[in-house]
Amino acid sequence: MKDVYITRVAKFLPNEPVSNDEMEEKLGVINGAESKARRIVLRNNQITTRYYAIDQDGNVTHNNAQLAKEAISLLCDDSFKSEHIELISCGTSSPDQILPSHAAMVHGFLQNGNVEINSASGACCSGMNALKYGYLSVKSGQTSNAVCSGSERTSAWMKADIFQHEIDTLVELEETPILAFNKEFLRWMLSDGAGAFLLENEPKGDLPLKIEWMEGFSYAHEIEACMYAGADKLEDGFLKPWSEYPAKEWGKRSLFAMKQDVKLLGQHILTKGVDSFKKAIKKHNLSVDEIDYYLPHISSYYFKNSLYEEMKQQGVEIPWEKWFLNLTKVGNVGAGSIYIMLEELVNSGKLKKGDKIMLSVPESARFSYAYALLTVC
Repeated sequence: MKDVYITRVAKFLPNEPVSNDEMEEKLGVINGAESKARRIVLRNNQITTRYYAIDQDGNVTHNNAQLAKEAISLLCDDSFKSEHIELISCGTSSPDQILPSHAAMVHGFLQNGNVEINSASGACCSGMNALKYGYLSVKSGQTSNAVCSGSERTSAWMKADIFQHEIDTLVELEETPILAFNKEFLRWMLSDGAGAFLLENEPKGDLPLKIEWMEGFSYAHEIEACMYAGADKLEDGFLKPWSEYPAKEWGKRSLFAMKQDVKLLGQHILTKGVDSFKKAIKKHNLSVDEIDYYLPHISSYYFKNSLYEEMKQQGVEIPWEKWFLNLTKVGNVGAGSIYIMLEELVNSGKLKKGDKIMLSVPESARFSYAYALLTVC
């Protein structure tokens, strides 16, 4: 088995940052009235700016695959060209289409010759799963390098016209045309962007990061779906897919919008997160005292203090001074968040040789968690 190192990191955030006051104008007003939920959600998540692949005139500037392509291109220069890439592994929860795969579309935009590709599906953990595929490929000697990315273009899923058919239907039925909170909640949470890592089997560069191990855990056997798209959740918790509804129902039910069961999220996201974290560090005989930087992907600052208290209660407390977050500046970029967070830390000038970095990514879709331990070389 080979050692695996992250030798280059990059991020791509489209256009100018969007403030809280600008976001509803960008995404569109539903039913002609400002959202009552927006200020509540923003007050809790404490996000102040985010990025949308939408220009000043409301036109789309990049699709998801183009965002990932831009981040990957920033890994390349004269000494490592895109033609040198042996594997492209991409994760996202918002692919541009059902088929072809997300990685195939990214490869198409890169135009860099014949390579192996891998697409990791899911929500936030898809970015980590893409990383793990690249990690295992390089570690096993199947490839000498791999480029891994996490990206999202959720703004297109959150624009007002996605929900307008449902609102119009409610008006026709003489019902109150209010969008359900589980659908509107995510409109004020998510951001567009992409991050990418170059993995190699040698410690190249100024401060390469050795991937010591990666672990993943799922609690889908215990808990029903919490965040979903392309389906409707029935009273008994069963997800009925879009393909089982008549086409005329797709718009009326906003089936292709991302939705979140907020109550279920609050019940499980932290307890299962700390439970899985304990499993990961126990398996690798790691003490929390050995961790120098803790990078938790959290969707909202609403969960920050509660996560700390849950870790403290379960005996795995990590002091605040070791936490590194950038949610307030870039928003929740889903599968891309952990890439963008690590890129900022690497370029902060804070790291020194021997530092240990813990990457922690939860996924509320059906409660999955992924971890990676890195050492600065």
